[in-house]
Amino acid sequence: MLIRFYKPYGVLCQFRDAALRPCLGDYIDQPGVYAAGRLDMDSEGLLLLTDDGALQARISHPRFKLRKTYQVQVEARPDMNAFAAIARELCDGVLLGDGIAHAVSVRQIDAPALPPREPAVTPHRAGRSSWVEVVLTEGRNRQVRRMLAAVGMPVLRLVRVAIGAIDLAGLAPGQWDRTAIPVAPGPADLEAPGPGAASPAIRRAARSGNPAAVRRPGKHRTRPRPAPDRRR
Repeated sequence: MLIRFYKPYGVLCQFRDAALRPCLGDYIDQPGVYAAGRLDMDSEGLLLLTDDGALQARISHPRFKLRKTYQVQVEARPDMNAFAAIARELCDGVLLGDGIAHAVSVRQIDAPALPPREPAVTPHRAGRSSWVEVVLTEGRNRQVRRMLAAVGMPVLRLVRVAIGAIDLAGLAPGQWDRTAIPVAPGPADLEAPGPGAASPAIRRAARSGNPAAVRRPGKHRTRPRPAPDRRR
């Protein structure tokens, strides 16, 4: 089973919360499913849930290089040349506290037709903002926000609009449905430049649906023991 959920702003990606903050259990009444990846409480958009552990790994583990697409309102309005330099820097890699992070692609977009957010971005900040689309194959904690802040574009609003071939079409914030769209990475989803590109073994594992089949070269091998020295 695979579920699409349009996570609203301010909702936790867990089914229960001891502090009684809004969470997945307030919206989804399907037992036995778990989130495949996460979205920050202050982010919105597509969250996939499944009862299949192998599928959950294919969606959420960065080794499978599944592309996640984000539409982001940033507090900056760079001109074309300045933005081209920023986009190159993000794709080449920016240094974060947990290592270098790469975007697959970054481009400027017109303000998308998204549902209004509550609370809305304040007018004085929205007035000096613009929108960008960022595609990643990783999923580190608050990665999009940290990458954009590192290049001088603080995030005002962040909406994940697609994971692989699955998007938000037909959903409003707080709604969910079951989908039959295959999410397993295909060739386009696996073409991620930079270090850590998917190996043939990982591609085979993604197609087979068995992440346990992945073995990294050099690991799980027993080194031959040296022959005993029989000299006396």
